[in-house]
Amino acid sequence: MILLTTYTDLLIEADKQHLITKEKPLRANCGRIKGNRIAIKHDLDETEKKCTLAEELGHYHTTVGDIIDQSSDANRKQELRARLWSYNKLIGLHGIISCHKAHYTTSYEMADYLGVTEEFLQEALQCYRSKYGICVQYDNYVIYFDPVSVLELI
Repeated sequence: MILLTTYTDLLIEADKQHLITKEKPLRANCGRIKGNRIAIKHDLDETEKKCTLAEELGHYHTTVGDIIDQSSDANRKQELRARLWSYNKLIGLHGIISCHKAHYTTSYEMADYLGVTEEFLQEALQCYRSKYGICVQYDNYVIYFDPVSVLELI
């Protein structure tokens, strides 16, 4: 069984980092970080808030400066680094293996089991495919990303 990170866990983690997290009626984005303040769109469901907060924490840990202008290669790289941080925080290669062990194979089942949105899961899988290629060996497993499948090595 996988130990899930909850939205509350992430709020506590943010607080320990001396970050102030507030839910607000944002228009343009689901989340935003500026300095030590994180804003999360107030009308998201709990799972969406968790995925958004994980990404904003990823920005806190990996991003330098204002990267709103995504026409810059350097800013896009920082955005991807923050997203990878959030994917590893909420899913990771171990999460994909946990889904396999629990016999969850569809994106809906996997996302539900991992406590993330299907969109977040699909973006994570695409990011992992970009990083590792069609497959990666992790512990005693080979994880294939397109389509998602896991083989246990003997």
